[in-house]
Amino acid sequence: MSIFKPTDAEYHPFYKNYIDQLPNEDLISILKDLKVEFVGFLKNLKKEDLTYNYAEGKWTVAQSLQHLIDTERIFQYRALTIARADLTPLPGFDQDAYVPVSKAEKRTLPGFIKEFEAVRDAGIALFESFDEEMFSKVSEASKSHLSPKAAGFILAGHQKHHLALFKSHYGL
Repeated sequence: MSIFKPTDAEYHPFYKNYIDQLPNEDLISILKDLKVEFVGFLKNLKKEDLTYNYAEGKWTVAQSLQHLIDTERIFQYRALTIARADLTPLPGFDQDAYVPVSKAEKRTLPGFIKEFEAVRDAGIALFESFDEEMFSKVSEASKSHLSPKAAGFILAGHQKHHLALFKSHYGL
């Protein structure tokens, strides 16, 4: 089964930019391809790159990597909850509150790579387990509508967005 882009009714307009960056191709293929691309990018970083931030008050590379991993987990949980027809409204998360307590600056590059691969692989397996009915369910997350399909595409677009920032703003 191939899963293609969600409709605008399946997600909050904030995420449109993430989804629009992606081709209208199968979600699983996109997630797998982006995993390979991102891990390749990470393997070319140096240890000292993790502490770099491009401006005062902006996240370091390490903090951005932890943010990506945290976001993967949160959106996977949202997708699972909605796919299982749990209609409990899901809360938002304050990404700026997560960063300082993540202690990302104490992490290593191999640790980030290992965790990202594990979390992405878990997400791919999760999305592969859904059928069309599960993907099409819509419920509430962060006081807005969300489908499991949209959650998967948001993850992919979010990763692509941060990879572009690493290149354009961080010079990596």
